[in-house]
Amino acid sequence: MSFPEKGKFFPGESGYNRKAEQLATGGFVVGIAAALKQSLGNSRAGVKTVAAWTGANEKTVKNWFSGAYGPSGAHLIALARHSDEVLGSFLAMAGREDLMVAIKLAAAEEAISDLLDAVRQLGGDDAGDKVR
Repeated sequence: MSFPEKGKFFPGESGYNRKAEQLATGGFVVGIAAALKQSLGNSRAGVKTVAAWTGANEKTVKNWFSGAYGPSGAHLIALARHSDEVLGSFLAMAGREDLMVAIKLAAAEEAISDLLDAVRQLGGDDAGDKVR
């Protein structure tokens, strides 16, 4: 196979500017990497856990942890489903921190309700009347 006369050399810069994309998404990549490390630590077990959550290859997940690359949309959804830190980081990057406050408030209400149920069970029916 021979090259045509005008196509002997590949252009030095393709239409895809990888460096510009990396600069634009750098905050995203660094934010997700920090959230993953905060959530799971920087261990092999954390990488394996994230790979199981997302179905991604372990090498891909290592790149997320190192901040070399960020997850795709589908992988980001899976990460946010399993990690409050990733969800919080994503909401902060989107300027929607108020939603994270609402999520934490709902979790606190549920924990208080569970605690009250446990106290009522410890004391029996008579103690439950006193707590109410």
